[in-house]
Amino acid sequence: MSKDLKAKQRLGQVSSKKKRIYWGGAIALLIAVAVYGYLRYTSSVKVDIPVAKVRRGDFIVSVKARGEVRSVHSAFITAPQVPSPRIVRLAQSGKALKKGDVVVEFDAAQLQQDYLEKVTNVRTAESEIAQTKAEHSITNESDALNLMDSRFNVQRAELEASKSEVISAIEGAKDKIDVDVAQGNLKQANTTVSSHRTMQSADLDRLQEKKGKTQRDEKRWKGYLGAMVLTTPQDGIVNILPNWRSQGSFGSTPPPFKEGDNAWTGAEIAEIPDLSSMRIEMKLDETDRGRIQLRQEAKVRVDAIPEKMFTANVDYISPIAEILWKGMGLTQKVFPTNATLKNLDARLRPGMSASAEIILEDQPDVLLIPVQASFSDHGRPAVYVQHGDKFRLRHIEVGRRNDTDLVVTSGLRAGEAIALEDPIEAAKKAKKL
Repeated sequence: MSKDLKAKQRLGQVSSKKKRIYWGGAIALLIAVAVYGYLRYTSSVKVDIPVAKVRRGDFIVSVKARGEVRSVHSAFITAPQVPSPRIVRLAQSGKALKKGDVVVEFDAAQLQQDYLEKVTNVRTAESEIAQTKAEHSITNESDALNLMDSRFNVQRAELEASKSEVISAIEGAKDKIDVDVAQGNLKQANTTVSSHRTMQSADLDRLQEKKGKTQRDEKRWKGYLGAMVLTTPQDGIVNILPNWRSQGSFGSTPPPFKEGDNAWTGAEIAEIPDLSSMRIEMKLDETDRGRIQLRQEAKVRVDAIPEKMFTANVDYISPIAEILWKGMGLTQKVFPTNATLKNLDARLRPGMSASAEIILEDQPDVLLIPVQASFSDHGRPAVYVQHGDKFRLRHIEVGRRNDTDLVVTSGLRAGEAIALEDPIEAAKKAKKL
């Protein structure tokens, strides 16, 4: 008798042995992950926290700006009002000059020719006047003779007419007619003389005006020649200025004047600065304009003399903004500001770049910490104070602050080390790496 055979395992069913293997592996994996997590988040990770010392010093609120050193009193050598001034001689920039030394000389060859022409014109005008006066003298002598002759004829006619009592009536009438004619001729002679004098006066006035014009031209051209050599009015070091009409590369500073350049009337060729009084000229942003007052102190660093600190007083703030064009349609409003230096140095020269820090507020001998060392704990300022290799949170009281420093009124002592970064956040970041 046959028996039905039963399958030991249903189709699609995993054996118990394999199940145990699968579950054992999963549990082992979970345990490994748990152990890894525990070790990762409970093990100590060494984190380097930047620290700073609490220090005692002066707290300063200031405005910083860049500028250039300039002389307060400078003598500028400008091109004279002459036609087409061309430089033929020019002092070397940076050369020490004495009062009266030549700074620039212009080409005078054409002006000399023009001046000689003006001198000739004056002499020609004088000759014309002399010739006209001589002609007038001849005319006046002729008029005098004619006038005398006319008067004589009148007297003779009157004398003949006086004989009318002893001569016939016909002869008397004839003599009377002669008197009338002679008187008419005398009147005509007087009119001619008067006309000649009027014409002579007009001719002389015209020639005198012409002479005056030629004399003024001569004087002006003589002045031109006298202005072709320009000297320094004071001792100093010459600084040749840029030729703004020179063709230079786009965006670059124009080159200074040189021999052979054509200047223009009023062009500033050179500067003779007075080195006994110097200042820094800068441009303040409009956001800082309202914070600056006259007579405020400024600390100045000159790039070429970095080891020396200069002090200055603000003595000029422009009441009108200046527009700076930055290109691409962008502009910036600035206010030109000057601060006169109170201490000088023999190495200072006009044009040197400098940076100025204008002092708005100065609190001496206060506790200071870096701004980034202060944190907020439940709305109160706090710092992390270093104790060995650990940091402890401590609440503090603070006062004024600037871009870099914060005044501490209580809660810290000078010399204590404080963290510049939150140690807890730094440790979290280190563990995630």
